[in-house]
Order: sequence, then structure tokens, then C-alpha cells
Amino acid sequence: MAAPAHLEQTIAEPLEFTGVGLHSGAPVTMRLLPAPAGSGIVFRRTDLDNFEIPAISRNVAKVSYATSLMRQGVLISTTEHLLSALIGMGVDNVIVELDNLELPILDGSAQPYVAAFQRTGIRTQRRRRESIRVLKPVEVREGNKFIGVYPGQGYRIDYTIEFPAPIGQQKASIDLAAETYGALIAAARTFGYKADEQRLRDMGLIRGASTENAIILGPKGPENGPLRFRDEYVRHKVLDLIGDLALAGRRIEGHVVAERAGHFMHTALVSRLLKDRSAWELANVPVEHSAEETHSHEEAAHHTTRLPRPALLGV
Repeated sequence: MAAPAHLEQTIAEPLEFTGVGLHSGAPVTMRLLPAPAGSGIVFRRTDLDNFEIPAISRNVAKVSYATSLMRQGVLISTTEHLLSALIGMGVDNVIVELDNLELPILDGSAQPYVAAFQRTGIRTQRRRRESIRVLKPVEVREGNKFIGVYPGQGYRIDYTIEFPAPIGQQKASIDLAAETYGALIAAARTFGYKADEQRLRDMGLIRGASTENAIILGPKGPENGPLRFRDEYVRHKVLDLIGDLALAGRRIEGHVVAERAGHFMHTALVSRLLKDRSAWELANVPVEHSAEETHSHEEAAHHTTRLPRPALLGV
């Protein structure tokens, strides 16, 4: 039986991931730990006396090529893929321990996290889940770049990207309320142009990038194909957006439209939305099951949902 959507959730067991940071190239070990209801997503630097940084908008730091958090001078970098997987799969509360400044890039997507959640399960907790319900439009514009969020049921995203060849323009429309994240978004990988590699490395970026964790684009297309989806590039931008909007602290109830946006504009939208207190309200997620179908809160606190495994096939 599916877990009650109106109750908060955490992971059922601790999970560990190792790898290198996409930009730093530094080795890192990261552990995800179950967390109490109401605690949200909190990062913890075990190499710095367990210093904690909550994943919330006011802690956003650098947002050019990745979304990073900073508090009292302590940095945690490239958080978007993990945050995306947590929000996309309905994990509200977790402690993220890591022994370096940047999260591991893994395969460049959120699929390794989703696979781990599927393997160990997600545990329902005794607290009603709240969402940020959008009450009026909030928009951010910068030249031909745009992002806005509007009132609407569920969590719908329309994203348009436009990059030089061989990508061009791609569009995606995703309804996260339909539990589509694992099948349609999680496996989409980060990407970059081979022609930009040296310039980015000279800037101190992508030191951990490789054909194992990113789509490398040459003049004619991916040099390390095949793609997992025909429109994998825009799906990855949706993945990033979900992770960046997680910094609102709760899942959004509304309709997000983005055109040629990126990390900076994603996080700017979160900041603008939260600052306008007339633009949103906290709302309990409605109970979707009948009394006979829904577990009692006491039972739900011990309920672990095992998730199906989506195939990595182009659609």
C-alpha cells in the first residue's frame, strides 16, 4: 500500500555514498540519516565539528554553476541533485553528513539516490505534511531569461531551454503530483560542451567532471552517448529546478514556468516568493485516502514504503 501523502516522511535506514565533487574534484563520503518529523533537510560537515547548515533559502551562497549553501563561513556545494531527489521522492526530513565541502556527483543525475530509496524504503512519520501554496504570481526576469510561479493544484513545471547546437530548444512539462519523478526526471544527467572545458577548468570548475558523470557534448552530439532520454537536457534542468526550489523549505503547490533560467534565477524566485508573505500560505496536504484505506497515525509511524524501480529507457 502506498504511504499516506499527507504525512511527512524520512528514509527508513542510513545510506552512504562516496565519490568526487563535480567542481572541486575532491573525494567525499556522504551519509544520509533518518531525521525526526519537522526537522527538514539539514547538512552536517563532519570534518568541521558537525557544523550544521539547514537547506533553506537564507543560507544560499554561490549559484553560478551549482547551488551552494553557506552559514558562518562554512560552505556546502552542489546540493541541487540530492535536494531534487529528496523532494521528488517525498522525503521531508533527513540529516546529510559529509566530510568535505562538495556533495559527490555520482553519475551526474539523481538516479543513484532514487535507487537507494527504492532499496531501503521510505518511512512515514506522525506529522501532517505542509506545502507552500502559491496565492498569486511571482516572477523574475533577466533579459530573455524568465521564471515565474503561479497558483495551481499540485506541483507542475513547464521548462524551456535554448542552447547552442547540438541541443537547440527543448521543452518539458512535468506534473510532480502524479509521482512521475523517479521515472521521468531522476535519471537525467548534467551536461556540458567539450569546447568550454578548458575555460571552466581555468576558473577552478569541473575538476571532477568525466565521461562517467556528465554528458560531454561535441559539435555533432554527445561524445559519451547514448542519451537516456531524447530530451535529457531539459529534463536535467527540471531536476535542477526541483532541487533549487526545495530551498523554500517545503514542497511547492503551484505551477512553475521557466524559460532559459538557471540556478541563479531558480534561487532568486525562492527568495522573492518567501519575502512576499501575501503570495503564499502554509497549507496541510489533503488526506487522499478514505478512513478505511488510511493507516492510523500510530501505524503510519512504523510504515515503510518500498518503491518500484523505474527503467532507464528513453521515452
